[in-house]
Amino acid sequence: MNHCPHPHNRALIAIAILVFLPTACQSSRQPAPSSPRYPAHWWAPVSKDGAPEWEILPQEAGPGEVILSKRHELGLLSNFASTPFVFRGKHYASLEGFWQMMLYPEGKDDLRTRAPGLEWKYTREQVAKMTSFEAKSAGTLAEENMKRMGITWVTFEGQQIEYRPAGPGEHFRLIVAATWEKVRQNPEVKKALLATGDLILKPDHYSEPNAPAAWRYYEILTQIRAELQKQEETR
Repeated sequence: MNHCPHPHNRALIAIAILVFLPTACQSSRQPAPSSPRYPAHWWAPVSKDGAPEWEILPQEAGPGEVILSKRHELGLLSNFASTPFVFRGKHYASLEGFWQMMLYPEGKDDLRTRAPGLEWKYTREQVAKMTSFEAKSAGTLAEENMKRMGITWVTFEGQQIEYRPAGPGEHFRLIVAATWEKVRQNPEVKKALLATGDLILKPDHYSEPNAPAAWRYYEILTQIRAELQKQEETR
């Protein structure tokens, strides 16, 4: 006996299918934490109780995204991470140390050294050896001195460089080059970066709107990942 649904029931079934399909397609694009391709702990929920105000938690990732959280191995991709590297013949303990070092006077003839009434708590060499929040705090002190001097530049190898240009400039190029060296010289960093596959990389902290390109480290890492993937494919 042939059981054909009533025309009214067929219409209801069709509507239900149309409603379900977009949801199903969207969920298929978002990597499930249980997917064998990506570790589930990258998205493991973390309680907001006690979490710093600046932090974007792992579970706040959108579809197809992953937060570069300092709570697991993807924290190696943070500028704060202790990932020593050599850049143009000098050693740096972290990318953050490299970044904040440029805010400090480069020598006795540096205009910043001769500015009256200013105290530079650290030397350039000391900041280069710092990591994480220590380096960030050193940079905050230096930025206060820059404001008092009324300057908007930093230096590298004796050259004055605009710190926050409207478009990508020399500072951005230096940060990209140093990030490349960090990845090249630390195998565990390269491994973590490639492990993110085609996920959209997102920061683990809130940043200012329209931040300069150098501040968007997750976009720099995305570009580096694409180049590394191309290299892997040609082997």
